[in-house]
Amino acid sequence: MKQKLSPKITKELSSSRQLGLLVDRVRSLVQSARRTATYNINSLQILTNFEIGRLIVEHEQAGQNRAAYGKETLKQLSLRLTAEFGRGFSEDNLSNMRKFHIIWRDRVSPISEKASRKLRPAVISQQPADQLSTHFTLSWSHYVLLLGIKDARERSFYEIEASQNFWSVPELKRQVNASLYERIALSRDKEQVHQLAMEGQLINKPADILKDPYVLEFLGFDEKAKYSESDLETAIIDKLEHFLLELGKGFLFEARQKRFTFDEDHFFVDLVFYNRLLRCYVLIDLKIGKLTHQDLGQMQMYVNYFDRHVKQPEEQPTIGIILCKKKRDALVELTLPKDAEIHAREYQLYLPSKEDLKQRLMEWAREEEEK
Repeated sequence: MKQKLSPKITKELSSSRQLGLLVDRVRSLVQSARRTATYNINSLQILTNFEIGRLIVEHEQAGQNRAAYGKETLKQLSLRLTAEFGRGFSEDNLSNMRKFHIIWRDRVSPISEKASRKLRPAVISQQPADQLSTHFTLSWSHYVLLLGIKDARERSFYEIEASQNFWSVPELKRQVNASLYERIALSRDKEQVHQLAMEGQLINKPADILKDPYVLEFLGFDEKAKYSESDLETAIIDKLEHFLLELGKGFLFEARQKRFTFDEDHFFVDLVFYNRLLRCYVLIDLKIGKLTHQDLGQMQMYVNYFDRHVKQPEEQPTIGIILCKKKRDALVELTLPKDAEIHAREYQLYLPSKEDLKQRLMEWAREEEEK
């Protein structure tokens, strides 16, 4: 029989629950205020740095704009501002502010019109944060990193991707170093490469999720070390968050060594993912050697099984990806039908050479022009 609580205890429990609700509401309010404060501080910093860059550029254009004069201007400006305001006004940082204004000034023309020619203390405080956010959605540290990218299309791509995917500065740096733009661009046609710079990576069809190569440097494997497919699989699971970022947008992890049985034989798919943007299963098989026709046939069987026994009628056909050390395009073309959603892609255990990928991209561009 359930014991009845005394009125005093009941009152204390009720009071405790009410206090708990109050604490939750206050906590939510404080957290929201802190997020807003951080957002507004970042917006204010971006606008201030943009305007400082504008003043430096206007000063140079008003008179002697020789390189030596500009360098000396930054040096003297740095000395005076540092003496008055402290850190944050080094020559390098002032140079970044100048470059920041030059690169992004066309985008921010509505703001710069209001703040142009004569900067007053009220000008910056009058700029609403939500208006600025339509122009700049990243932190100053993100933009400093982006300033180091010379190609305008590549820089625009990384800015869009970092904003849409909420990349931290280290993650943005990793994607730049891993040549994400070049790897995606090489699998697109000329019009789609232009679209990358304007809209970022769009996922509309299976080919949109593919990269070549996939870069797995975060696994920490030495390129010359001996490792098995099981070692590779275990390392990927241990670094699953990094692997999902490398795979790209919309991926959800479902299983490793997913077993299914056919004619009393057991088969195992190394890694099973689901892509919520394409609404389909993505199967990944890991191979430490070069690709064989047996590998392709095995993946075709895996894909067929999932299409016939796992996927729902409203879902899209299953995609199979074989990650291997060395793929053979001619073998894939001869083995598989043209409409097969099975793809062989190489992986690397080290960051690729950006110079080599840029050279491949230039060669690809020339070939596109000749078509």
